[in-house]
Amino acid sequence: MANQFTDAIALLKADHRKVEDLFEKFEKTGATARKQAIAHEICVELKIHTMIEEEIFYPAFRGKIEEDVLDEAYVEHDGAKVLINDIEAGSPEDAFYDAKVKVLSEEIKHHVHEEEMPSEGMFAQCRRADVDLVMLRDQMLARKEELIARAKSDGLPPAKPAAVNLAAA
Repeated sequence: MANQFTDAIALLKADHRKVEDLFEKFEKTGATARKQAIAHEICVELKIHTMIEEEIFYPAFRGKIEEDVLDEAYVEHDGAKVLINDIEAGSPEDAFYDAKVKVLSEEIKHHVHEEEMPSEGMFAQCRRADVDLVMLRDQMLARKEELIARAKSDGLPPAKPAAVNLAAA
């Protein structure tokens, strides 16, 4: 699986594309049970993605890229986590369920744009930093596989805000 992605950024971009596809599927489906299944898959994918970014990727670049870029990424994650927890606690019959998924989609679209923007985006800055992106990919993949297994067996816990914890540290 490791050589499927050339480096850590390729892994994260693949996650971005997968979630974009899931949001598109959610928009196109009308079946309540199917909507809930897709929304759950979106939430699991995003929880795993944010965990590997916050635990491994972002810390590797602290002090090596613009601090504001990293700080904003954590805060954007925290905003998404509120919606993820609401979506996971609800169902398509609930008021605002579809609206929450739509707003989450828009927040993620913005976050992805910030990371992937050519030349000044986070990933462009990361490529210019002196960090081994292949080693980072391997660490992130190992953690991702661990989290996928946990999601399938016990499920993942609710998403926890990171920016508040970082600010207190």
